[in-house]
Amino acid sequence: MSDTAIYTEFRKPKQMLGHQEYDGHLSIHDDAMAEDLGFAGAPIEGPTHFSQFVHLLQAEFGDDFFARGCISAHYQNMVVEGESVRAFVEPLAPGATSTRIGAEKSDGTPVLTGTASLGPDYGQTELDQRRARLQPSDQLVILSSLKVGQLGAGNPEVVRMDYDQHMGAMYPFSLQQKLALITEKHPWYDPKGAESSPWGAAIIPWEMISVLTQYTSDQSGFRAKGPAIGLFAGQEIKMINGPLLVGHPYHLEREIIALSESRRTESNWIKTRVLDAENGALVAEVILNSATLKDSYADYERDAAALGKSL
Repeated sequence: MSDTAIYTEFRKPKQMLGHQEYDGHLSIHDDAMAEDLGFAGAPIEGPTHFSQFVHLLQAEFGDDFFARGCISAHYQNMVVEGESVRAFVEPLAPGATSTRIGAEKSDGTPVLTGTASLGPDYGQTELDQRRARLQPSDQLVILSSLKVGQLGAGNPEVVRMDYDQHMGAMYPFSLQQKLALITEKHPWYDPKGAESSPWGAAIIPWEMISVLTQYTSDQSGFRAKGPAIGLFAGQEIKMINGPLLVGHPYHLEREIIALSESRRTESNWIKTRVLDAENGALVAEVILNSATLKDSYADYERDAAALGKSL
């Protein structure tokens, strides 16, 4: 970032995924599991940091950011509870609808890098740029059953988020519990304060949108080999006709838009379209780049050999 970047105060985000489960086992957000994999501690979930951008981006783009804004981020380093993080945004250039964003720890360690933009011309987002540079894998192992273009078996999945609704094994808390610990509060998250918003109804915080879209992910039919441990490598939330509202019904449609691998991971890129269940309008699109650690899958070498993959 340049010397002109606008910064938030340092905040200490809270860990709320210590009891997260998926595929019948604990996740990397469990301290013991994280330490077994060689990490210093259980990481806080990446989109938790999105809340720190909201007031900065509202100041840059206006209230329209809640309706047509986009945050696209690549996660660089994990944050554990107790560490301090601040977000920063490059001021918009005259006539621009897109800018760079980032977050860092108090010692300067980068947490995420990305773009923020306002539609309908969102420009080349951070994840657009990264997908354009992907090299096709010769043979995936953990994700060998997945294909680019594959649609979710449960399309459309029916979801909603109420204040006191427990969001399942992947997100073992409610919106009400999240709002008690959120790093940056906003009056529009609260029913009373939201009465004065442009929509007259409470909105779902940006960091909780991935919770909504992952709530029924077990219906997708996107099955990987396991047990194995995954983490979020990148995420994009794009409002088309937002915001998403508390207590409102939505339909989700999923599609695998890319598959990739690195030396340590295999990754899937899944786009989830969020449609208003009452009128069918497209409200938002969410892209999640999930990376699965090869070393966490006990049978990786055996299965790779069976598939003819050279290691």
